[in-house]
Amino acid sequence: MTKPKKDVTFKHRERRMSSSMSDLNYESPTDERSPVRTNGHKSASRNGAPKSPNREGSRPRPERTDTTASGWQTEDENEKPVQKPQSDFEKKKQTFITRGIWTIVMIAIFFGCMFAGHIYVIIVVTAVQILSFKEVIAISNVPSRARALQFSKSLNWYFLGTTMYFLYGESVIYYFKHIVLIDKVLLPFATHHRFISFMLYVMGFVFFVGSLQKGHYKFQFTQFAWTHMALYLIVVQAHFIMNNIFEGMIWFFLPVSLVIINDIFAYICGITFGRTQLIKLSPKKTVEGFVGAWICTILMGFGFTNVLMRSKYFICPVNDLGANIFTGLECEVNPVFIPHTYQLPFIPHTWDFLPQTLTVSPMQFHILVMASFASLIAPFGGFFASGLKRTFNIKDFGDSIPGHGGMTDRMDCQFIMGFFSYMYYQSFIAMHKATIGGVIETAITGLTPEEQMAVVKGLAQHLYNQGTISHKVVEYLGENLVTALKKR
Repeated sequence: MTKPKKDVTFKHRERRMSSSMSDLNYESPTDERSPVRTNGHKSASRNGAPKSPNREGSRPRPERTDTTASGWQTEDENEKPVQKPQSDFEKKKQTFITRGIWTIVMIAIFFGCMFAGHIYVIIVVTAVQILSFKEVIAISNVPSRARALQFSKSLNWYFLGTTMYFLYGESVIYYFKHIVLIDKVLLPFATHHRFISFMLYVMGFVFFVGSLQKGHYKFQFTQFAWTHMALYLIVVQAHFIMNNIFEGMIWFFLPVSLVIINDIFAYICGITFGRTQLIKLSPKKTVEGFVGAWICTILMGFGFTNVLMRSKYFICPVNDLGANIFTGLECEVNPVFIPHTYQLPFIPHTWDFLPQTLTVSPMQFHILVMASFASLIAPFGGFFASGLKRTFNIKDFGDSIPGHGGMTDRMDCQFIMGFFSYMYYQSFIAMHKATIGGVIETAITGLTPEEQMAVVKGLAQHLYNQGTISHKVVEYLGENLVTALKKR
């Protein structure tokens, strides 16, 4: 019987063992004899000693990062490269580009609507006040409580609609009496407009009281007060801007442009030679920028006024909502736009080398006041908005205008400027005289039908005496009026 030979190895067994060892996929931290995958090579000797890394033919074990059976790392074709965070310079550059693009867009929309006609400017102003109201209301809203209260947001919009109905109705009735008061359908709404508006508000008030819920009293009354504050500061003041449009496009364009010019030059003068802080609410505002912008706004205001006064489209009140820059308007020019010659004081007559008189339109003196208000008072509307944002710890009122924030962030100074312009115009510039609409309103609301017929006959006789109408017209009116009076 032959003895088995020692130190004999079987190639097929070695290959099988090597293959089975390579399929193992674990490392035991407590057992030094635990095999580790090394691509088909034994990683440890029989006594558990680790294999020398400097041994010929050995290679470092790669980290397993894939799901393949071989254990080698593979590339993920769908994996996106990690983007580096933008630097401060890149962020400022992107913000500057976005802000510049939308500034051009807003300027284009502004001038496009202004040249297209008054009705388009009215639409823009309406959209601005609705967006501003929405943004101001949103900053005080508590979503969790608003969801618990069924009609919280609905009441806000109801009061907005009621206020706009009242204010817009007042403007339409005042400026278009000659159309509204002679229409059979619109006449009842025009004559009882204020009572209808009041009853609409009372309905909202009663509904608010009926919707009060225990545990939410403080929140509901806060929302009620906040809504009325927003209505006054935004919607009511925007109503006077609307009236400025009806009085003449110049009374809308000048206040808006003066505020924009002041804002631009306040920034330019501030970064150029600004040193002294103006107010803590806006740390970037400086006294030097404030004063420099005032001077520049006055100079630019003189130039703008001199150009706009030459176009009746800008200086005439609205008598045709279909008019535009190409069709123009016709009216009796307000004396404030007609040049006058003024004697210069404190100049001796013997000084022939100096001019003794100055020819200028009175509007140039009025623009001095308006530019001063836009520079010295209107910015406090922006400071007020800054304080409001600090109160609620927000940067902007919204994001409706990319690069600029919300609509309220851009219009915070415009509302008070428009309000001032209307009051100043009505106090010092407007010509108060009888209008067709005013006469018709007085006749309809203050005279009986018999007295109205007498007025018509009297006017017809007056026109005949002036040679405007023929005697047949007077006779025809007289006969028909007498017949109508007998039927009554």
